[in-house]
This record gives sequence, C-alpha cells and structure tokens, in this order.
Amino acid sequence: MTATVSSPAERRRNKIRARILSAAERVFAREGVEGLSIRRLAENIDYSPAAIYKYFKSKDELIDELKETFFELILENVHRIADTSTPFNERARDCVATYVMIAVEKPYHYAAAFAGEAADNRVAPVDDEPGFELSKKGQAFNVLRGMIAEGVENGAFRSEIDPSLAAKSVWASMHGLTMMIVHIPSFPALKADQATMSREDFILFHADQVIRGLEMHNE
Repeated sequence: MTATVSSPAERRRNKIRARILSAAERVFAREGVEGLSIRRLAENIDYSPAAIYKYFKSKDELIDELKETFFELILENVHRIADTSTPFNERARDCVATYVMIAVEKPYHYAAAFAGEAADNRVAPVDDEPGFELSKKGQAFNVLRGMIAEGVENGAFRSEIDPSLAAKSVWASMHGLTMMIVHIPSFPALKADQATMSREDFILFHADQVIRGLEMHNE
C-alpha cells in the first residue's frame, strides 16, 4: 500500500496550525479561558487574527482542540501503564492516580473539559452524549470501563459489578478529588498550617481506596 504524501501547502498548513495550538496551550495553561483570545494569540505568533480564523473558526473551536489534547495526554499515560507487566491491581491503582495527577497539573484544561456539561446542565450519563464514543474523553472513559471489566473477568474485582456503572462512580470520585485539590490549595489539609500527608501521597491513598472498593475479598 502506497503511503500518502502531503503537499507542500498541506505541510505548511499543518505547521502553522501546530504553531497556533502550541501558543494557545501556553496561554491556556497559565491563564485559562479568560486569558485566551484570538487577538492575543495573533500577537504572540505574529499573525493577524484573520489568519488564525483560517485555521480555527472560533475561540470555542480552539478550546475544544485543547480539551481533546488533554484527554489524549491521559490516554497516552494510561495506555503506557496498561502495557506494563505489573500485577493488574497495581496497574488499576496507577491508572486512577495518574488521571488525577495529570488533571491537577493542568487544572484549566480539566475545568474546560467539563465546562460544557455544567453550562448545558446535562443530566444524561456521559456515555449517552452525542459523539461521546468518538471523542478522546469518550475513549478515556472506555479505557476505565474496560479496565474494570477486565478486573471482573479475571476475578480481581467482585463479579456482581457492572463495569459501566462502576466506571462512572470511579470517574466521579476522581473528578471530586481533582476539584478539591484545584479549589483548596492546601488540600488534603483544610487549612494552611494543618499537618497531613503530601498531595501526591493523598492521591495514591485515594486510588488505593477506590480500587479496594472494587476488589474481591475472601471471607
């Protein structure tokens, strides 16, 4: 099968698009939605706003691309963990902890990734959203659901667990912890001078508690 060779014009277009996304990523990571604008991007990369609009129709389209990039980062890391030879239960804990750690490192990306649901006041399960299965967010959710299904099949998790419902429950717990850390800078301490475990240790502790709740326990 002959590989498709892109034209010089296509390569130039892809290069400029990547440059715009790179600049948007830097601004967004520092300042979030409020700090990101087409005009500011144009100034940063020495392009006119009209030129940027040739690649992205709106600020919203650009932010959607950044959301997908965020979940792509999560997918890359989760797949890396899944490909290791470590015992299943350890991999499961690592996947939960890694999701939260990446989300905490990129709080604006994470907030934007879920902002649409809050704005639209959606109540439908995430896997019922139009186009959800094809999105990077949908793929991340399906990796989580697949991991739980694997645990049920191999006897690591309780046999009566519904993988889809359990995945939603686990995702909700990860989301809740991420929001606590993002909105309470001292968390897991609830005040600045309170002694407690480190943030990373608490994330690992949380992941352990989540997986313990799914595990098969011999009476």
